[in-house]
Amino acid sequence: MDGFAERLEARLREIATPERAVGEKRYLKSDLTFLGATMWQIEQAVKELFAGQQPSHDEVVALADELWSVPVHERRMAAVMVLERCVDALTADDLGLVERLVRDSKTWALVDGLAGDVAGHLVQRDPETSAPILDRWATDPDFWVRRASLLAELRPIRAGSALDRFLAHADPMLDEREFFIRKAIGWVLREAGKRHAAEVAAWLAPRTHRTSGVTIREAVKYLPPAIGERLMTAYREKRPASAGDQAH
Repeated sequence: MDGFAERLEARLREIATPERAVGEKRYLKSDLTFLGATMWQIEQAVKELFAGQQPSHDEVVALADELWSVPVHERRMAAVMVLERCVDALTADDLGLVERLVRDSKTWALVDGLAGDVAGHLVQRDPETSAPILDRWATDPDFWVRRASLLAELRPIRAGSALDRFLAHADPMLDEREFFIRKAIGWVLREAGKRHAAEVAAWLAPRTHRTSGVTIREAVKYLPPAIGERLMTAYREKRPASAGDQAH
């Protein structure tokens, strides 16, 4: 893997466009340098340079750190992709690495891959080790870390895991005004509703007066339409839903 980061950056500089760099930097409101490569171009470059490689755990961590060490958006996105690609080499002990990168990300564009894909795999694989880590993330002063605690549950929940831990973390966050927290709660509830519609409805019902619009509109997407509408009505009327509002 020697020279991987430099070769990757050189390749991306060849195909990037200055116009896209300006637009992406403005869109993400980031202090990072942008080369102007697309997500697809970054992914393809990582794939090409990784061809035939099976790096060890230590090589994966070292490469991610090397890519991340330079404040260039595309390098940091490539670091996330490397961790995603090599997640089988990682363990729940590497959630410390994920946390460090999340704290340094300052944007959903990097946080969501680190949390939903990398941390999500590790949480699903080792729920016992990851549980106290997610508990700590859920009360962290940094809202990006709190968002990560929510999105790390997406993959396990999609695979059928219980909702208890996510719901326990989400409850105190319902009162937050931060958009990225509100959106994350709704996003996970939406996915949970595909398998656990009754449980999601039962949890939302007494909380509709506390739930933000962005959260509840996402949360009801996969609930039975009649139940979703009753919950939305309670939300609009700024009251908790009654038992009848969640009944089939």
